[in-house]
Amino acid sequence: MNKFASTLLSVAGIAFLSFLNVSLTKAQGEEIFFADPTIFTENGKYYLTGTRSKAPMGFSVLESTNLTDWKSTSDKSAHMLLEPGKDVFGERGFWAPQILKDKEKYFLTYTANEQVVIASSNTLTGKYSQTVIEPIDGSKKNIDSYIFKDDDGKYYLYHVRFNRGNFLWVAEFDFKAGKIKPETLKQCFSNTEPWETTPNYKSDPIMEGPTVIKMKGVYYLFYSANHFRNIDYAVGYATATSPYGPWTKHPGNPIIHRSIVGENGAGHGDLFFDKKKNPYYVYHVHYSETEVAPRRTRIVPLKFSFNDKTDIYDITVIPEKIIKPHTK
Repeated sequence: MNKFASTLLSVAGIAFLSFLNVSLTKAQGEEIFFADPTIFTENGKYYLTGTRSKAPMGFSVLESTNLTDWKSTSDKSAHMLLEPGKDVFGERGFWAPQILKDKEKYFLTYTANEQVVIASSNTLTGKYSQTVIEPIDGSKKNIDSYIFKDDDGKYYLYHVRFNRGNFLWVAEFDFKAGKIKPETLKQCFSNTEPWETTPNYKSDPIMEGPTVIKMKGVYYLFYSANHFRNIDYAVGYATATSPYGPWTKHPGNPIIHRSIVGENGAGHGDLFFDKKKNPYYVYHVHYSETEVAPRRTRIVPLKFSFNDKTDIYDITVIPEKIIKPHTK
């Protein structure tokens, strides 16, 4: 074979591999770019929403039966759970949604105008609206809401408040009034560990993205630390025997970090359980090693190992089983 023929075959091979790669990518569908994502499980299906990286403002939703392949819940390219308008609070900065169900009604908590808001719907996929157009607590700026219902029927709002940084707070939540009980408001903790404040991006202290679960009488508070633009944005957890704390940060923190999952800026998500009651954490990562946005969505299974010495679960991720969700 002469040099010219060999070169042609080489070029053809490269072209074929490129075509094959593009074809496989198209066959798999497009990657999902929700930041601050959350997944709600119901009736054998998963519902994914988060902070959008493009117009329109508000929150769209995707559904899946296997956590990998996702599609719109309607014929529209982006079925919206909630959009700015006369029936909801907020004109800008729609971030970090959370879905919960209570007494056969669905609720969506979210951030808009740097205020935490709650809206409701008779159906999971909305649209969500408010009877009274206002935030939960308009006295000060607050973001990143998570409503937890305890065994005794009391509700607690975990969220972020500002004071020369972002810090996690908790207050009892009056579900009927849609307001916190201000006298119960308490800061959870501050940045005390080296992983929570690294020098790779200068900022005030930041702790955000709370999720709370309860197992064997112990409360587990998952949170993210560092600025989201920091490559060391990461997830850890703390435990307590009361919804107000005091909280003990786990010595194995962080449980999600670029050194573990292989991508920068890994954090601010939500814990959920699949159809077989297996735990997962959905989170976002930076777009690439050099660009932050648009942030990509990731899902990773969790491993809970009960520690007889501490009477709490040691929680780790299974990085070799990370899911990169995409639309069909």
